Amino acid sequence: MLLGQTYANDSQNIPPQCLADCKSDYGVVIGISPAGIPAYSNCNADCVVFEPNHHQEIYTGIKWQCVEYARRWLLQQKQVVFGDVDIAADIWALEQVINPINKKTFSFESITNGAEKPPKLGDLLIYSEEYLGTGHVAVVVSVNEEQKTIKVAEQNFENKLWEEKYARSIKYIVNDERVWLLDQYLVGWKRAKN
Repeated sequence: MLLGQTYANDSQNIPPQCLADCKSDYGVVIGISPAGIPAYSNCNADCVVFEPNHHQEIYTGIKWQCVEYARRWLLQQKQVVFGDVDIAADIWALEQVINPINKKTFSFESITNGAEKPPKLGDLLIYSEEYLGTGHVAVVVSVNEEQKTIKVAEQNFENKLWEEKYARSIKYIVNDERVWLLDQYLVGWKRAKN
């Protein structure tokens, strides 16, 4: 799969809001994480195509929403998924993830921004409902404690082609032995404890 390549999409009924004012066309590969997991353009924040996506016959979410990417990343990297949510901000309240094959459940820890340590690879950043009325979720794909930055992979945020193997970089500060990610609307991060 190549950056800028269009996903083989069988959706014939893409609504008008998914065809106009796009940073990149709906369904185009906008980036590939270091783990090799592609992210697809959702055109813009107003676009919703109620078409489910599956990875190896396991439901990952609605194409190409942020929740779908986070669930697909966890499935491919940790062999777990989180349950259904109406909006991304609702992920914060979930307490468990499940292995969809053997049905084992694991803790899904909530760590509030201002924690003792920075996020780890694979943690999910969760943004409050104040962001666009839905919140947002992004996957931590790199942590650089020396530069005090983390890098994230995500869908349906800026919907533009990634310049590297991540969508964006977020700085953090340490104040009174607490780590604060400098990103508006960020509640904290979720960690699948499998």
